[in-house]
This record gives sequence, C-alpha cells and structure tokens, in this order.
Amino acid sequence: MTTSPAVVDTEEHVTAGAEGESLAMDAGLPWVEEAAKVAPQDARALSKLFFERLTVLDEGTGEYQYARNTLIEMNLALVRFVAGRFRNRAGDTGQMEDIVQVGTIGLIKAIDRFDLTRGTEFPTFAVPYIMGEIKRFFRDATWAVHVPRRLQELRVELAQAKERLVNALDRDPTVAELAAELSISEEEVIEGLVASNGYTAGPLDAPDDGPDSDGEGRSLTDVLGETDPALELVENIHALGGLLHELDERDRRILHMRFGQEMTQSQIAGELGISQMHVSRLLTRILTRLRRGLLAHG
Repeated sequence: MTTSPAVVDTEEHVTAGAEGESLAMDAGLPWVEEAAKVAPQDARALSKLFFERLTVLDEGTGEYQYARNTLIEMNLALVRFVAGRFRNRAGDTGQMEDIVQVGTIGLIKAIDRFDLTRGTEFPTFAVPYIMGEIKRFFRDATWAVHVPRRLQELRVELAQAKERLVNALDRDPTVAELAAELSISEEEVIEGLVASNGYTAGPLDAPDDGPDSDGEGRSLTDVLGETDPALELVENIHALGGLLHELDERDRRILHMRFGQEMTQSQIAGELGISQMHVSRLLTRILTRLRRGLLAHG
C-alpha cells in the first residue's frame, strides 16, 4: 500500500510536528503542517493572519520563526509562478532549480520588508522582489565583464551567513562577525560585499524603512541627493580590491556603508553627522579616484 506524503511515519517527524503545533498555539496561530501545499487562495488569507501576528511576536523566538517560516513555505507558489516566466531562458532542469532558489531569496526579502498597514496585497509587493532576484541571477551569468566564480560563490555564502547571524544576533552582523562565521579574512568579506552590490538592484520606489526614515513611507527617489555616481562603476567594482587599500579609513567606511550595508546617502549622512549632499560629493570623489586608478591599472 502506498503511503500518503501527509502521513507522519517517523518518530523524528512526530516530535517536529508536536513541537510545531505547540509553537503555533503559543504564537496564537493555526498549525499548518504542510504549508507548501496550501492553495494560493488560502495562502493569501492565511498570510494576512500570519503577518498580523509577526508584528507582535519577538524576533528570535520559536514562535516568530514558526510564523516567518510558514509564510515562506505558503508563498513558494509565487516563486514558482514567477520562475515559470523564465522557463525558456533556463538551459536545463538544474538551472530551473537555481532560478527557484534565487527567487526564494527575493520572497524572503519581501516577507521581511512587508508592512501590512500600507494596504498593499502581499503578492503585489513580493513579485518585484522575486523578479529582481531572478533577473539578477541571469545578469550574473551574462555580463560582458566576467565575474569570477569565487565571487559568485562568496556572494551566496555571505547572504546565507548574514541570514543566520541576523536571526542569532537580532541585528545586522559586522564585517568581523561575517568573517568569523565563514572563517575568512575581513578583506575577503569586504570584497564579496562590494562585488555583490554590483548585482543588487532594488526598486527605487520601494518605501524607505531604515533607521533614518521619518515614518512617512518615502521612497529612495525622494531621499537620494542626485543620480548615484556608483552606477557606472558597478560592473568593475569587484576588480578594485587593491585600490581600496589605498583609501583612508573614512573613505573605506563610506564605501562599506554604501555598498556593503546598502545604506542610502541620507542614512550615511546621519551616521557620519554630515549633510546628504556632502555624502554625495564624497562618493563622487572616492569613485572618481577609483575609476582613475582602474584606468591607470588597465
């Protein structure tokens, strides 16, 4: 007789199920045993309930992780839907699996940044994040400037390490903490963070929910001082490792905040106690110096 996938057939799964039910009860949420199999229409209604509870649960607790993980599993259908639009560009089944994997990263980012009070439906909010991660995946593979395999792998490892440390520390990890987590040097971490920024593109109309936000839901287009001078350098930034060591400590710190921590110019200005326009000028000067160094090196 064939066993149904829904049947729990090991003691380990029984324990996990019992613990999950307990966490769900403590979180004031229903127990969803196979969240990935929830129908999309049901997932939408359940997601609203889970998002409401997520706002009052303490990060790092088992109840919070249950709510967050269930949201991820319930909305995997969104990832598969968006990934399906790229089926013709996928070379084989293995690449389709990669597309779904990177699309899931976009889903997780959307869940962590979604604000139910803004009145936006979660699928509407999440699809651009998922689409962005998948498009970035194809850019990684097709850029005219070859991206070293080492940096591609390091980018994934850093993202995973950051996810683990954020959950453990309840804050963004430092470069030193990332280096210790991956058993690599801080210089390698910085190189990986700077390189990965070249592949990171978020929607400019996304609300700014950072520490310097005034709570009015302003977008990045409202707070950027001028056109970001880094745009024309993103394809070459990963080749500037040697030149970065020639910068002084403040310049390296500004680059780390802008490219490593993905802070806006206004957030950097608040951190340094200077004006946003001054930050813009400093970035222009630093990147002009790096550009000249790259051209001279070439």
